[in-house]
Amino acid sequence: MSKLEDSEIPQTDPFELFEAWFEEAKESEPNDPNAMALATATPEGAPSVRMVLLKGHGPEGFTFYTNAQSRKGGEIRANMQASLLFHWKSLRRQIRIEGPLTEVSSEMADAYFHSRPFVSQVGSAASDQSRPLDTRATYVRRVEDMEAVCKQAGEVPRPPHWTGFTLNPKCIEFWLDRPNRLHDRRQFTRTEDGGWTNTLLFP
Repeated sequence: MSKLEDSEIPQTDPFELFEAWFEEAKESEPNDPNAMALATATPEGAPSVRMVLLKGHGPEGFTFYTNAQSRKGGEIRANMQASLLFHWKSLRRQIRIEGPLTEVSSEMADAYFHSRPFVSQVGSAASDQSRPLDTRATYVRRVEDMEAVCKQAGEVPRPPHWTGFTLNPKCIEFWLDRPNRLHDRRQFTRTEDGGWTNTLLFP
């Protein structure tokens, strides 16, 4: 059998495989190897997608943080399901992940919010994310005013609507570029007992 006829995506624990690919991406991607496309949908099924940053991962799922009053936050709370896509062009690999979402605890949200740079905390607290803005100067002034107040107070209070969500994967698909577009795809699917089955997919 030729090398091209063999799958290069191993039949292994999908979280271990994700970790291995993610570590390689950290070495090869010039910017934000943790960037991922987050796809959500309204209760009526209208889709939307945007880039967010992965901030935690493991067998419990994949965690990101956001303003729950934003468009994506509203869609998430109305329909607690989502899909993630990592595309690492330098490695010619991608991973698709699908599953339900759960909101992180207040303690987790507090801990991550206060781990961010001070100005990033202020910027999040000052933003009415996804709502109309008359001019950028309005937002900048708002950030500057809040920064002055928070410096005097010694901290930036986490807005109650600034939170995080964890996607608990039901399906994880690994994609590997191969010559002549004869790509390699392996899909892992969660079983009822918490284990995984996997199969190759036609590219």
